Amino acid sequence: MKLNPPIPVSEIAELTGSRILGPADAMVEGLNEIHKVQKGDLMFVDLEKYFHKALASAAGFVLLNQEVAPPPGKTLLLHPEPFRAYNQLVNRLMPKHPLPPASGFVHPDAQVGPGTLVYPGAYVDSGVEIGADCVIYPNATIYKGTRLGDRVIVHANTTLGADAFYYKKFPTHFEKWTSCGRVLVGDEVEIGANCTIDKGVSGDTLIGKGCKLDNHIHLGHGVELGERCLFAAQVGIGGKTIIEDEVVLLGQVGVVKSIRIGRGATVLSGSGVSKSLEGGKVYFGRPAREAKLSYREAAALRLLPNWMDEIEAKLREMLDR
Repeated sequence: MKLNPPIPVSEIAELTGSRILGPADAMVEGLNEIHKVQKGDLMFVDLEKYFHKALASAAGFVLLNQEVAPPPGKTLLLHPEPFRAYNQLVNRLMPKHPLPPASGFVHPDAQVGPGTLVYPGAYVDSGVEIGADCVIYPNATIYKGTRLGDRVIVHANTTLGADAFYYKKFPTHFEKWTSCGRVLVGDEVEIGANCTIDKGVSGDTLIGKGCKLDNHIHLGHGVELGERCLFAAQVGIGGKTIIEDEVVLLGQVGVVKSIRIGRGATVLSGSGVSKSLEGGKVYFGRPAREAKLSYREAAALRLLPNWMDEIEAKLREMLDR
């Protein structure tokens, strides 16, 4: 993010309540992250293991939570919570746009709490209940009976409450099992763009308080998420699976139906979960196993051709004797 015009670092210190270490008359030209920072940019760091990289970067300004000597040519901003100070700064410099005059369709039977914004193109069906201070972005669709808690964000083109993918097979056709469940979403949940959350067949699909879902995620019928789960893009979870609190699923993780993943488990990108997993461990692979074991197996597999060549050479040597 480039600042036009640049802002004096003293003004940024005042906005964030930070203390200046180093030159106080320099001008901040932009805000950036550690991987892309340029000369004149301000960045934040709140983990000591990244301090050296941040202080050695091209950034002219570093917002951090530990007092250190400013490197030559850099100004440091000292704040106990750099992450929150950085967010506060971005929100001040780029305030959110107000709701346009026209809003999306809200059924007369739906209940929408105070402070909630429903953007144009969104559709809120009958019997829907939405709490206070939520944001429903354009073209989101919220089916009948869905309930959202307070401070929920639903991004564009996401669908909550579509029918379960559940059919009985007959010799000549598939017959749909009519869904009568709901989708229930807790407080402070954020659901990314283009997600699809199916209702339960007869029970409910649950998303616990504080969960954060990236874009392009699918939850099948009757899935239950505990609190504070974090899912990256393209995660897919089969129906009736239970995910306990604080589980992290990274990008493109696939989870089969009717299993359980224990509290605090992390499944690394590209993994396939085919059976229940214990909590508090890190998993990887297809099928997903504890990451350390999967890495050892992968390393052994890479060495296998060399071992086979060595064994073949020893067998030839023995036969030639």
